[in-house]
Amino acid sequence: MQFREEFKQKDMPQDFHWFNPPTRYQFGSGLEVYTDEKTDFWQGTHYGFRRDDGHCLLTTLTGDFCMTTRVEFHPRERYDQCGLIVRLDSQNWIKTSTEYEDVQHSRLGSVVTNLGYSDWATQDILSTQRAMWYRIHKHGSDFLIETSFDGRDWRQLRITHLHKPFESIEAGLYTCSPTGRDYWCRFEFLEIAKNEWRYLAEA
Repeated sequence: MQFREEFKQKDMPQDFHWFNPPTRYQFGSGLEVYTDEKTDFWQGTHYGFRRDDGHCLLTTLTGDFCMTTRVEFHPRERYDQCGLIVRLDSQNWIKTSTEYEDVQHSRLGSVVTNLGYSDWATQDILSTQRAMWYRIHKHGSDFLIETSFDGRDWRQLRITHLHKPFESIEAGLYTCSPTGRDYWCRFEFLEIAKNEWRYLAEA
């Protein structure tokens, strides 16, 4: 399945569904979301807590694909975040985003959760950056995560793997506010395209 959804209609796009729908959101000029209070995705590692109540707009996919979005955001509190997610269940998923730290620095990165334990791989980014492009390639159970400032020059964040076997996966957009609320973001589009990553790996 290949498509580009720009969320220009007021209604829920066909074949999409909410996981933990936000109280405030709207379609029409992209997807705009204001987060509910103290929402998050994390499982176990270091912090000890387990959270699975962030907001996701998802579609179910099979086979390999390349998923891309551009999102604008205005953080308010520490760890405000929005980006892409692929998800099997609460114990097995991958997300990528920019997590706000303070007025100077944020953390561009990804979380991979396997068998109930999350990791967090990051690099510093200036908090003046208020829009990002994200891209996830799927090849079997392997994933390439990339980011871009302009949609042309892409940089690799990581290559990773989901250990739990699966035939289909939920994929799409996510946002959450682990310490605050009313974090605004606007997803311009979500594109599902043919995966080309495996051919690069074989070259």
